[in-house]
Amino acid sequence: MAITGDDVSLDQIVPVSRDFTLEEVSPDGELYILGSDVTVQLDTAELSLIFLLPFGSHTRMFLQEVARVCPGAPGRSPSRPSHSVGTRLQVPRRGSPELAEAGSSDFDDSWSDKRRPLMDPSSCAQDTPDSLLTRQNKSKCEITDMVRSSTIMVSDKAHILSMQKFGLRDTIVKSRLVQKEEDYTYIQNFRFFVGTYNVNGQSPKEGLRPWLSHGIPAPDVYCVGFQELDLSKEAFFFHDTPKEEEWFKAVSEGLHPDAKYAKVKLVRLVGIMLLLYVKQEHAAHISEVEAETVGTGIMGRMGNKGGVAIRFQFHNTNICVVNSHLAAHTEEYERRNQDYKDICSRMQFCQIDPGLPPLTISKHDVILWLGDLNYRIEELDVETVKNLIEEKDFQTLYAYDQLKTQMATKAVFEGFIEGELTFQPTYKYDTGSDDWDTSEKCRAPAWCDRVLWKGKNITQLSYQSHMGLKTSDHKPVSSVFDIGVKVVNEERYRKTLEEIVRSLDKMENANIPSVSLSKREFCFQNVKYMQLQVQSFTIHNGQVPCQFEFINKPDEKSYCKQWLNANPSRGFLLPDSDIEIELELFVNKTTATKLNSGEDKIEDILVLHLDRGKDYFLSVSGNYLPSCFGSPIHTLCYMREPILDLPLETIRELTLMPLQTEDDGVQLENPLGIPKELCLMVDYLYQNAVQQEDLFQQPGLRSEFEHIRDCLDTGMIESLSASNHSVAEALLLFLESLPEPVICYSTYHNCLECSGNYTASKQVISTLPTFHQNVFNYLMAFLRELLKKSAKNHLDENILASIFGSLLLRNPAGHQKPDMAEKKKAQEFIHLFLCNSS
Repeated sequence: MAITGDDVSLDQIVPVSRDFTLEEVSPDGELYILGSDVTVQLDTAELSLIFLLPFGSHTRMFLQEVARVCPGAPGRSPSRPSHSVGTRLQVPRRGSPELAEAGSSDFDDSWSDKRRPLMDPSSCAQDTPDSLLTRQNKSKCEITDMVRSSTIMVSDKAHILSMQKFGLRDTIVKSRLVQKEEDYTYIQNFRFFVGTYNVNGQSPKEGLRPWLSHGIPAPDVYCVGFQELDLSKEAFFFHDTPKEEEWFKAVSEGLHPDAKYAKVKLVRLVGIMLLLYVKQEHAAHISEVEAETVGTGIMGRMGNKGGVAIRFQFHNTNICVVNSHLAAHTEEYERRNQDYKDICSRMQFCQIDPGLPPLTISKHDVILWLGDLNYRIEELDVETVKNLIEEKDFQTLYAYDQLKTQMATKAVFEGFIEGELTFQPTYKYDTGSDDWDTSEKCRAPAWCDRVLWKGKNITQLSYQSHMGLKTSDHKPVSSVFDIGVKVVNEERYRKTLEEIVRSLDKMENANIPSVSLSKREFCFQNVKYMQLQVQSFTIHNGQVPCQFEFINKPDEKSYCKQWLNANPSRGFLLPDSDIEIELELFVNKTTATKLNSGEDKIEDILVLHLDRGKDYFLSVSGNYLPSCFGSPIHTLCYMREPILDLPLETIRELTLMPLQTEDDGVQLENPLGIPKELCLMVDYLYQNAVQQEDLFQQPGLRSEFEHIRDCLDTGMIESLSASNHSVAEALLLFLESLPEPVICYSTYHNCLECSGNYTASKQVISTLPTFHQNVFNYLMAFLRELLKKSAKNHLDENILASIFGSLLLRNPAGHQKPDMAEKKKAQEFIHLFLCNSS
């Protein structure tokens, strides 16, 4: 993870004075792995601090610069001005580094040349703060040597290009270096181990060396992924799990004993976890490390399904490793395809230079994709599948594999390669054995767990399962690769750089840049709620290198309205080159209400600015089809006709109508008690889905949501044909889109205060406007009906309270996101009404 200037704030300035020391320390009682986040101790006469810095080139550079300015450091001029170091680094976007006063934790007194064993927690408890007094500080010279050992050579172009630059000249240099990369790099093979294991919510019960290191030479890089790390409700709704540390330690102990490894990164989304390690000697050549997650569960966000990824630069090669857990069940292959596409489109990595657009998965030289992809074997009955496995006729069986079929039609993983499957399916086994599933469901065996790759200079050396591990109902899978990585030749790099600089000197006073645009007017017709529309145009550059950027218009905070996005929004063009820009229009809960009311329209002007050049103006227009999604509850109650059958002026008036209460004494003619759209969805579920397993937990299909939305907005409910999961998700999306939640913002804090008292909670509900009361009571009655069928649908009060608590009871607009305590109180509030009907 790279820290940029935007991430850091200063709470305190610590002068680099004569008594100043800064050294890396090793936390006692923890697994020590060289290359993990760096623990640093800072000491002065008045202050002693311990804090964490992220592994990567920025930390190495920071430590180097601090050592350089420390008193007594070699080469430091006595006349050099004094320096200061800012402490208490805060990184709000990706989690603040921990900070503790020295003495509150115990630390080891030296660096170890070996991977340290796991410590017995009881031994740590016996240590006292007094033991810290005996810690031997390294001398300033030793600190300087230690920091200098992390110096980045000029030949490390990955580092050079990651530094934030300013000005057109530097941008041109970086771009030309990328163009001429073959002139100063050569290909060197490195051994990669890629492993995936669905652990079915279990804790480690056996060593992992048979999977991670048995019978192979020590890999240079380990990419280890897990799925279903924790199946508890707490992990699903609150994202905390002790299983992360358990499996992290198990992996660290299972790495190849013939090498020392650095942990580069760990990323987890609920039960999906990915670990990246490299050999100690390669750690200095890893840079630009970023990790991201994408949830594809219910409402497109929940992390029970989805993907996590780590991208990094190894020497001069960009590598992205993705671990995914896609939708389950044999018939849900379309949902798996959709999950894959969502991960690809939504997984974006910030670049160190904020002037560059985010990187997607596809923008990497090498992509390694592992995980429980959940594709099954279809068209064969269970016994036929088992017989083919018994005969080891994997080639015949593979012909019926869904992933093979979907890849053949280019529905998913286009351009990816998978090795030959020469091992038996890895799912589903009775836990603790090699016996196929004997449960009531008797799942057919399937190759759920897979490893695929995409890129050049990649050779797969092995692809196998590991039957000896019996902790889970899945078997772990591994694949070993030789991957050709671009390594910089320092001398050739320096010559190439000199040539580029000389050529730039000749064109320093070049003409003003000029571009041509293939299109300047864009009309988006019949825009619908949560249905993406994309139009594109091409920028063709003339003979002068230029930087372009969409800029804000006067008195506006963004270059475009919230429902619009330009991708990329800024960039650089070499002479006589082109770039395609996509304008993406997407209306969601944030923007729908004002489009419904007419307060906003599909109209905007974009200003494309050229550095040292002129501005170009692009016109965006279109029409939005009003929707019940994003409309207030009371507005829908006064719409007896489908929203698309009403005149726009009527929709505008009803949407802008203020929320009425009983005390206002204001009543329009013949309102409905609750929105008809809500009734239609709830009634559909009551008639068809009260016994549906995993209701409100498994997502539906996007195409079916669009169909449901159109049926509700046109009133053609008789044509509604969708899965129960799609209707359930549409109901949740409807509740989420309400501009004023079912339990009004004004009562939010009152609800939290009385979350343990049913009588007081009922009193709060009685103060809601009538329409909101009706909707709340109607939903609670429906959910209680579902709970009566819990033996079939496997729902319980806690699951429903967690899901609906965050939708019905929302933090007032403009406030920060609720913390864990608030989420639990909201859950408790809804829980009261699920367990009490009077």
